[in-house]
Amino acid sequence: MLVMALPPRGDASADPPRAGGSHAGPKCVKQKPQRFLIRSNYLPHPRLHERSLRYRVEEYGHLDGIGPSGVNPHPVTYYLEHTTFLGLPIQVNRRITPAMRCVEAELARSCRRSPYTAKAIGGYRDYNSYRHGEVTNHLFGIAIDIDPQDNPCCGCVDPWPDNPRCKGHASSIYQRMAMPECWVKVFEKYGFYWLGHDQLQDTMHYEFLGNPDRLGR
Repeated sequence: MLVMALPPRGDASADPPRAGGSHAGPKCVKQKPQRFLIRSNYLPHPRLHERSLRYRVEEYGHLDGIGPSGVNPHPVTYYLEHTTFLGLPIQVNRRITPAMRCVEAELARSCRRSPYTAKAIGGYRDYNSYRHGEVTNHLFGIAIDIDPQDNPCCGCVDPWPDNPRCKGHASSIYQRMAMPECWVKVFEKYGFYWLGHDQLQDTMHYEFLGNPDRLGR
């Protein structure tokens, strides 16, 4: 159910049509995350950090007291929708739901040899869980967490490092989680970035860093 049944910005022509002019169904465009939006790239550089935050406000809505003002007339809540993902309810920014549908379909096709059933997911969050001026993508509704207890954030603050999966030697970050590596590759195919690659080792967390204007509805 859409919170607002209006296009993201402007009039109905704002959404790019599928081939043949139809707006039905997602346009499954393979794309990589935009490098300036990747946390490890912008954190060391204040100007890039500012650019990343401005872009997110422009594309996904403004936040009270966070980021630049006047670049998007609509708050993040304007873009939010209640939907389902992996059979579970979730609230996200509706600009990324086409990419989520593509991921969901690809997981069913490509990861059948690595069966995994998600038990809990999280999307939009109305508070900032980062510090020192950093803004979590959960605030914009463009981040998804899958089974936190089974896919921990070993580099986060306590008590996360106490998770059994974070203990002992691991030859690969994929050994720190229950989710199959196949899932990471599928998400990455459609513009999501996996924070398991980050120093946080946040294996539950995917965030859409692709270009939402390339997606259809």
